[in-house]
Amino acid sequence: MRSRAALLGIAVAAMAVWAGCRKDPAAEMPDPCAFPATPFQLDYHAFFPDPVIPADNPMTVEGIELGRRLYYDPLLSSSGPLAGKSCSSCHFQEHAFTVPDPGVPAIGNTNVMSHCNLAWATHFLWDGSAGPTLEDVMRYEVEEFFRLDVGVLRNHPEYPELFRKAFGTCEVTLPLVEKAMAQWFRRLTSANSKFDRFLKNEEALSPGEWRGFQLFFTEAGDCFHCHSMPLMTDNGFHNIGLDSVFAGQGVGRYAVTGNPMDLGAFKTPTLRNIALTAPYMHDGRFQTLEEVVDFYSAGAKHSPSLDPIMTKPGTGITLGMTAQQKADLVAFLHTLTDEAFVTDTALASPF
Repeated sequence: MRSRAALLGIAVAAMAVWAGCRKDPAAEMPDPCAFPATPFQLDYHAFFPDPVIPADNPMTVEGIELGRRLYYDPLLSSSGPLAGKSCSSCHFQEHAFTVPDPGVPAIGNTNVMSHCNLAWATHFLWDGSAGPTLEDVMRYEVEEFFRLDVGVLRNHPEYPELFRKAFGTCEVTLPLVEKAMAQWFRRLTSANSKFDRFLKNEEALSPGEWRGFQLFFTEAGDCFHCHSMPLMTDNGFHNIGLDSVFAGQGVGRYAVTGNPMDLGAFKTPTLRNIALTAPYMHDGRFQTLEEVVDFYSAGAKHSPSLDPIMTKPGTGITLGMTAQQKADLVAFLHTLTDEAFVTDTALASPF
């Protein structure tokens, strides 16, 4: 017979094996916050470069919808000079997500830039002081510009469920707010203008538009160096000769870099939907496209930091376009309007 000690050892071992085989009831319980978000694929033409989407913030249907709601919701701003305001207070869809106003006092009377094709942009705002990623921009917007009190969202009857669906978590945090809004901004894609359809051989340009196209992409109009295809911006910074003396906000990129050659340099805005985004330039000094073309034709001013692309062989910084050339160039700029972008109900307010 086996000794009592031996039998006791076998029993203990058996109990240990049995205990190890038992499943932890808590491990079997599904995570009540888990949610399989739906991947979203940006729709853009083959001639667009691929956008850089952060691995830790992939685009999803639910994330975009959450960002869309936050964009239009005055709850985004809890205190300070913008209390009760939303992003949409200064960015109207019918104006390609900008506002027909020479400036917004709360942000220093600078002209409001369009929210268009930012999935391909880096270094944001006129002086490039925000970025380099959209997540970085949203961090500034949410925490400093709008001063969001995230507790307002946590205690909201609907937002906690929207965050759960977007990110599979029951937490509502500032970083998740910023990620959702970055997804929404990447969603604001404009690529269906008459010019796009022309490039795809789906629609012809009128004679005037065609002449304007030729001016735009040759030295005669000299627009293409900064407003390059397909985004119609090089995402760079240039002093185009708006002024010869610089002070205050007029110093532009210099305020960020401290480089004297950046005095008066501002970010190249996209020309997509440009006919809808008046006024023009960083300070809204021009009200019409005709005024802008007049400036480029004969209004640029010399300064030590003037961008070399503004100089023309034999004519200094003067293009000297004829009245017909100016009209043709404006006609071409109108072909960059994307009517679908400014009327798409999926981009409109969800309220």
